[in-house]
Amino acid sequence: MTVNADGRLVGDHRNSADKGRAHLLIGAAILLADISSPVAPASAQSSLALPPVTVESPTQKRKPATAAARSAPQPQAAARQRTRNAQPAQPTPSERAAAAAAVLNEAKLGYRAMPSATTLRSGASPLDTSQAVNIVPEQVLKDQLPRNLDDALINVSGVTQTNTLAGTQDAVIRRGFGDNRDGSIMRNGMPLVQGRSFNSAVESVEVLKGPASLLYGIIDPGGIVNTISKRPELYQHGSVTLLGSTYANSRSGADGTIDITGPIGDGGLAYRFIGYGVSEDYWRNFGRHREMLVAPSLAWYGENTTVQLNYEHREFITPFDRGTAFDPVTKAPLAIPATRRLDEPFNNMWGTSDLMQASVEHRLNQDWKLFAAYSYNTESFSANQLRITSVNARTGIETRSNDGTQGSLSNASYGTSYLQGGFWIGSMRNEVLFGGDGQYRTIYRDNLIRQATPRFNFYNPVYGLVTPGATVSATDSAQTDKLGQWSLFFQDTLHVTERFALVGGVRYMDYDQLAGRGRPFITNTNVSADKVLPLGGVILKLTDQVSLYASYTQSLKPNSTIAPLSNGGGVVLGSNIAPEEGVQYETGVKFDLNKRLSGTVAFYDIDKSNVLVSQLDTTTGLNVYTTAGKARSRGVEVDVTGRLTDNWSMIGSYGYTDARVTEDPTYAGNRLQNVAMNTASLYLVYDFGTALPGRLRLGGGARYVGDRAGDAANSFVLPSYTVADVFATYETSYQTLPVIYQFNVKNLFDTVYYPSAVSNLAVAMGDARRFSLSATVKF
Repeated sequence: MTVNADGRLVGDHRNSADKGRAHLLIGAAILLADISSPVAPASAQSSLALPPVTVESPTQKRKPATAAARSAPQPQAAARQRTRNAQPAQPTPSERAAAAAAVLNEAKLGYRAMPSATTLRSGASPLDTSQAVNIVPEQVLKDQLPRNLDDALINVSGVTQTNTLAGTQDAVIRRGFGDNRDGSIMRNGMPLVQGRSFNSAVESVEVLKGPASLLYGIIDPGGIVNTISKRPELYQHGSVTLLGSTYANSRSGADGTIDITGPIGDGGLAYRFIGYGVSEDYWRNFGRHREMLVAPSLAWYGENTTVQLNYEHREFITPFDRGTAFDPVTKAPLAIPATRRLDEPFNNMWGTSDLMQASVEHRLNQDWKLFAAYSYNTESFSANQLRITSVNARTGIETRSNDGTQGSLSNASYGTSYLQGGFWIGSMRNEVLFGGDGQYRTIYRDNLIRQATPRFNFYNPVYGLVTPGATVSATDSAQTDKLGQWSLFFQDTLHVTERFALVGGVRYMDYDQLAGRGRPFITNTNVSADKVLPLGGVILKLTDQVSLYASYTQSLKPNSTIAPLSNGGGVVLGSNIAPEEGVQYETGVKFDLNKRLSGTVAFYDIDKSNVLVSQLDTTTGLNVYTTAGKARSRGVEVDVTGRLTDNWSMIGSYGYTDARVTEDPTYAGNRLQNVAMNTASLYLVYDFGTALPGRLRLGGGARYVGDRAGDAANSFVLPSYTVADVFATYETSYQTLPVIYQFNVKNLFDTVYYPSAVSNLAVAMGDARRFSLSATVKF
C-alpha cells in the first residue's frame, strides 16, 4: 500500500519496469530529504498540491586540471562536459505521487495523525494552535470498520452518544454538550444536514473541541466534528472490496465498495470514483438495512492553484428503532431478550441525500493564499414509527402511538472565503486568517402522523396486527426551522519569539431564525440579532516536539423551538430572549514525538448560560420564559495516537467529564443527560512486517463508557459498559495484484449495553456481536 503526497492512502501499485522503479526511487529519496529538512511556515500551509520535485546530479568538487587534460582533444572534452551536464529525466506528476506514497505509507500504517487544513482553516501544525483537535486517522477507520460516526468517535476522549432519532441521525456529545441536528457535523469544514455523515467517501474524522464559533459561527460549546473526504490522486490505482457479515443470532449481510482514482492526461487533472452498496439484516428480530452511495470527484492540481469538486448521492432504507424501555418502577431494563423489538416491522426510514462541494485554493505568493469553498447538502426522507407511550413491567402491557413523518426535507447552503498568510513586524512573525462565511439552513417536516393503536404485550408479542398510521395531525405538521447567518472573522497568531506566540481573534455575526409548526402555521421563534465573539490564546513551545497552550473561547446558539410554548399566552421566542452562550477556559500540553506518536492532554472549564427555562407566574397563571438556566462542564482529556515501536501502533483516550446543571428551578445540581463522567478507549495493533510471506497485522482493544443519567430529571441511570473488538489483516498477492483479507469481530463478548436514551421509554441498544470477513483486490 502507498500514500500520496499529502499523506492519503492510495493503495499498492507494483511496476515491473526498471525505468518506473528508478523514477520511484529517485523521487522517494528526494522526498525523504525534503521531509527531513526544515519547512518554512509559509510553504507548509498547503496540503493539497503535490510537492515540487527537482532531480539534479550531485555537485562535484572541482579539481585542478592536469596537463594531459588540458591537452586532450576537443571532442573528448566536449563529451565529458555533456556527461557532467546530463540530468536524469524529471519525474512525472504520477511518478512523484507514487514516490510520496512509498515514503509515507509506513506512517499511515503506524496511525500517524495528519490533520486536515479545513478543520482550523489553516495548515498550521497542532503544536502551533491554542485549541485541542483530536484525529481518528484513515488507517484506524480501515482497521476498525466503524459503521457510523458514533462508532468512529469511540476513539476520542469525552465523546458519548445522545438521541440518534431511532438510529437514523449522527448525535454525539462532546465535552458534555451536543444533540442531533445541532449543526456541528461538517464535511471538509462545511456543515451537513444529512442524518448520517460517515460513509465510504470519508477518509478520516477530526474533532475540534470546545466552543468553535470563531471559525464556525452558530454552534454548541462542545465543538465540531469534521469528516474529511477522500480526494482524487495523481497516481493511477484502484480497489474492489467485498464483505460478508453475520451477527451472533445468524442474521447476515453483504456489502461491496469500488474505489478508483488517477490522472486525466498530464496537466494535473485527476478523478476519483467511489461506489458502495450494502444489504444486511438488522441484528434484532426484524428489519433490514439497504444503502447505495455514488461519489465521483474531480481535482486539478496546478502550480499555484488547486480546485476540488466532489459529489455524493445516497439512497437508503434503515430500521427506525427506538430500542427498549426501562421499568419506571424498578429503573431496570425490561426483562426481555435484547433482540426483541417493541414496535412493528414497518418501522423504517427511507430517503435520499445529495452533497455537492467545490473549493479553490490559490497561492498568491510564498506567504499568502486565498481559499474559497461552497457546499450544498440536502436530504429528504419519510418514516413510520410505533412510538412507545407507556409500559407495565408486571403485566407486559405496552401502549403505543402509531406515528410517522411524511415529506421531510432538509437543506443547507454554505459558502466561505478567507485569506491566510503571514508577514513580519520587526522580528515577530504574524500568521493571519481573515475571511467571511454565510449559511442558510432549512429543516422541514411536511405531514406528521398521529394515530391511536391497540395495546401490545411485549412478553408475548404478536406482530403484524396493525398497519402504518395515516392520520395527519394538522397542529403537528408543517414543522419548520429556518436559520441564516452571515459573518466576518479575523484571527492572528503573533510569534513573539521562536518559542512563544499569542493568539487573538474575533467574529462579527449577524443571524436570524424562524421556527414553528401547524396548519395554520404558528410562529414560535422569530429571532434577528448580531453578536461579536472573541478568542484568545497563548502557545509556548518547550521543544520542537512539545508545546504548552492556553485559550479562551466562546460559542453562541440562539434559543429556538418548533413546538408551541406551553404558556397559554402565545409567547414567541424573539430577540428579547438572550441566546445560549458558552465560555471555555482551556489549557494543556501537545506533543508530536519524532513524527511517530502525537497527542494532547487538555484541562477545560465550560459554562453555558442563557438556557431557556420556564416558571409559573402565579399572578397570571401563565408560564414565563426566561434564560436563567446555566450548565457547566469541567474535565480532563487525554488522546494519544501513533507508533510505539516499529511493530506496535496504538490509539487511546481517556476523558473525565463533570457536566451538571448549575442554575434551574427544577434540575439544578443534576447531571447532564447521556454524559458519562468517565470514558476510555485503547486499541493496539501489531504489525509483523516482512517476517512472514505476506504482511500480517493483528489488532484489538476496548472502550469503556461510565454510567450516565438517562433523562434531564436523573430519574434513571444507564449502566456503564465495556465493549471489546478485534481484527486481523493479511496482505498477499494473487499473480501481480495485491490482495488484503480482513477479519473483524465487533463486540467480541456480545455485551448488552445502552449507549443513550431519550427517556425511559426510548433507550438505544448497542449492536450485538458481529463477525465480518472481507477481501480487497488492488490494481
